[in-house]
Amino acid sequence: MQISLRDADPYKMKPAAVDFRILALATQVTESSDHDVPVLLLKLKEILNSTSLGSKESQKIKQDLYYYNLVQYCMLVLKQDYSRLPGGWTTAAQLSEILSQCCVGLEVKEDPEEFYNKLLPSAVDNLLFLGRRLQARFIRAIKDEAKSEFLRCFRTVTDAICWLFSGHIQLTECVLQSNHFLQLLITDDVETATAMMSVLQNILRANSSVLLRVDEKILHSVLDELVYKLSSTTNPVTGNAATKVLLSVAESHPQLVELLSTRYRGLRTLLSEQWAGKGFDRNLNQLLDLLYSESCRKGEKQRLHQAACLIQAAWRGFQTRKRLKTLPKAVTALQRSFRAKRKQELQHLKRLKEDETLRQQLQLQRQRAMRVFHERQLTLLEMVHAGQVDRYIQEMEGKAALTIQRHWRGYRARRKVHQQRQSLKQHKAAVIIQRAAHKFLGKCQRKRKALSPWKEPKELTSAQKLALQQKASQMSEGMSKDLHLQAQEKLAQYLLRSSLDRRAEQRREALLAQVNTDVELLMSAPSLMEATEKDLDVFLSRSVPVACKARQSHNTMLKYTRWPWWKKLGDEFMDDDMIPDDVLNTEFGTLFIGGSKSS
Repeated sequence: MQISLRDADPYKMKPAAVDFRILALATQVTESSDHDVPVLLLKLKEILNSTSLGSKESQKIKQDLYYYNLVQYCMLVLKQDYSRLPGGWTTAAQLSEILSQCCVGLEVKEDPEEFYNKLLPSAVDNLLFLGRRLQARFIRAIKDEAKSEFLRCFRTVTDAICWLFSGHIQLTECVLQSNHFLQLLITDDVETATAMMSVLQNILRANSSVLLRVDEKILHSVLDELVYKLSSTTNPVTGNAATKVLLSVAESHPQLVELLSTRYRGLRTLLSEQWAGKGFDRNLNQLLDLLYSESCRKGEKQRLHQAACLIQAAWRGFQTRKRLKTLPKAVTALQRSFRAKRKQELQHLKRLKEDETLRQQLQLQRQRAMRVFHERQLTLLEMVHAGQVDRYIQEMEGKAALTIQRHWRGYRARRKVHQQRQSLKQHKAAVIIQRAAHKFLGKCQRKRKALSPWKEPKELTSAQKLALQQKASQMSEGMSKDLHLQAQEKLAQYLLRSSLDRRAEQRREALLAQVNTDVELLMSAPSLMEATEKDLDVFLSRSVPVACKARQSHNTMLKYTRWPWWKKLGDEFMDDDMIPDDVLNTEFGTLFIGGSKSS
């Protein structure tokens, strides 16, 4: 599997001082090939062991390793094939241990979702995948030395997984939901199966309620595998490990005890007959006690259910006998209600028949009246002169039209009055409310006037006016001139300030109009790729601040393009025209180039 720099996130540079060993290692990793990266990452163990566990220096080193993507490299290289790399699978086991040690105790303040929701689940998945590869090679190995080496590496990986989810409890659910974990557990090998059951027991110790939050299918698969191991083997090591795990499952929640009792009915018999006296009777007896207590509880529940059934049967029998005693009365009431309903139906049919007869009589009367009317009209037409027939017909039609209009207008006026009755009532109510409100407001205003200490100034009396005239006549001519000059000076100052303010306002309006014009020209201008020499004047600004800002932005972009290659390693996935916001010191959002921000 090929791993390159593009698989890791861009550098997250920190302003604080960084250990020179981390910087040197990061430089070596970036400049080395994929074949040499795992061996170089083993130096992280020496860096981590140089500080005490849990100290501030250790946290600082872990944060620097994360920000320089060395933790991500440790996670990614776990998927490589170590059969041809220096150190072999021992290097992979050491890297798994280093990865778990880096992740536990690491506090990420910038973008924590990427660390907790992406990196940690990916690390767990890669560790389980590495465990599957080591398990497969251990099973296929023939020599004892190779088998012991693979088993040691496998146990190192499982210990790393346990250490990782002990520091991050939310990863226990990720471990159980991984397909690699179930594949590791489903094996006939004693050593690796015992190690995986130990991992499962550590998961229950770290988070006892995790089995209730996982999918029901996963829970059943894990329990099926544990019970299968108890029923298909006679090895006491496997039996002891499976019994311990089932005991931890039963102690975690009563609901799981009920699940074990109902889903595996022969489990108690299997445990008591096949595994008694095999050296772990204490754990076996505790598990049997929990299962038997659940059985006794089910027996009590069944006894209560039978008692409830008896009570219900007695009560239903009593109700049935009571209904049988009242049955004659019920039959009498039913007959009475049936006869009353049948009588109502007959009356309804009779009423419908009478209405139909009345309708037919009215129709016959109307036809008879129409026949009589037509006969009368024919008789009158015979009596009227032939030249006056049209005039007579027009007079009759006019009278008929007036009669129809009179009836229609009366009907419309009555309907309009009926519709306006509610609005008239609302209008009267509004008038009454307004009248009361006006009275209340007037009363409040009169009270405020009565309580107010301020009163309108009285008009000057004739004596006061005479005193003021005498005071004015006593003022000398020099004093009046001085007052006049002071008034003129203040008036001149006011006029000067108003003229300056007016000029400044006119200048601001002119500058604003100029900026709006430049913006409209830039918005309607073509892009830089389509621009010609004729469009060159559109991109020249007449405003000095805007020109200075554009020049500064251009210099910043040129400086960015001249950076060394190692400063732009994380920009492979970025567009060519995109520059990070933290690199530029100017605000590009205020400048428009070629009609749009993207062109």
